[in-house]
Amino acid sequence: MGRVRAFLVRLPSGARYWTVLDEDLVVVGEADVFLRHVRFGRDGSELTTKSYAGGIALFLRWCARTGRHWHAGVEHLGLFIIWLQHAGAQASGVDAVPGGEVVVGPGREPVRGARRVNAVLCAVRGFVTHSVTVGLAPAGLVPLLYEVADDRDLPESARGEDDRMTWRMRARHRLREPETVVDRASDEEIVALLRACRSARDWLIVLLMARAGLRRGEVCGLRRGDVHLLPDSRLLGCKVARAHLHVVRRENPNGAWAKSRRERVVPLDFLVVQAFDVYEFERMEVPQAADNDLVFVNLFREPLGAPMRPDAINELMAACSRRAGLDQPVRPHQLRHAFGSNVADAGGRLDEIAELLGHAAVSSSQVYLHPDPGRLREAVERVPSPRVQPGALR
Repeated sequence: MGRVRAFLVRLPSGARYWTVLDEDLVVVGEADVFLRHVRFGRDGSELTTKSYAGGIALFLRWCARTGRHWHAGVEHLGLFIIWLQHAGAQASGVDAVPGGEVVVGPGREPVRGARRVNAVLCAVRGFVTHSVTVGLAPAGLVPLLYEVADDRDLPESARGEDDRMTWRMRARHRLREPETVVDRASDEEIVALLRACRSARDWLIVLLMARAGLRRGEVCGLRRGDVHLLPDSRLLGCKVARAHLHVVRRENPNGAWAKSRRERVVPLDFLVVQAFDVYEFERMEVPQAADNDLVFVNLFREPLGAPMRPDAINELMAACSRRAGLDQPVRPHQLRHAFGSNVADAGGRLDEIAELLGHAAVSSSQVYLHPDPGRLREAVERVPSPRVQPGALR
């Protein structure tokens, strides 16, 4: 188990998920049961199983290299956390250097931040809890992962309505993460990217992320029937008024994937509608694209008319950033963050931001409500001076 690793599985149906292999390249049964459950039982994405498989592989490698069965490893997650924080590739990688350090701790520079460590712990907790649920691990492992806590530390809006104290499970092992700062693209960077676009297709892609908040997988998975640009779409069987698009989770030939299980509707402004119109004429010039139901296809490279891959969005962003002369390339998710931030800055409420971005939990949208220093000053200056109040002394 010392060389346990994550591995991509392609099923005959075309579906894919990530599992875990041991040093003999044999599937680790308990991990595979959990990861198949995440992918097919919970309708998780391939990327989710990739993240979970990587975290579980790290945990199993640590157990093997410290001489523990993974059941015993659950009892010593504190030591695992220290190892995660400080063990570099020579100790934690698949191909560890012979004689490399295994037991490491404070005194060395951290190689993984709190967020990455917490993500690994989340995968491990899911793996252990599921193993217990299906009878592959002893029930006594669960209390080692969670403690019972009350709801007094939750905001009032998250508590019960009857004012009674309720109880919940809280993870025992979790590092404190630094306050999240939205890594958004600035409005100036978005304008620069648009000026650097060389086609109507690329212009539309940037606008869909910056003005509609779509993820790159949602952009590449968009079908032509998902886009409704008429003032009244009832003839199409849709009751939503005015221009909008539907983000739908489905299997796509290019591997594109909508993260949210629930379909959402995203209103489109006049800029995006205009960009769709111009792109349609550009697309019509490529006969090979006519029969493809996906909106975004290859127009300038072989195979013409084939669905665009999500990775091509990253390539597009890097190329536009380079042509625009930006110091750092803008990533697709930074455009989505810009959309969320701009909605918040324009007075959008938390529930509106969550619905537009397709967040399953409203707490995921909370980060966009942190105002920048300029807005804080404007808020103070909007408060009237006592001197201008009726009846105030002058």
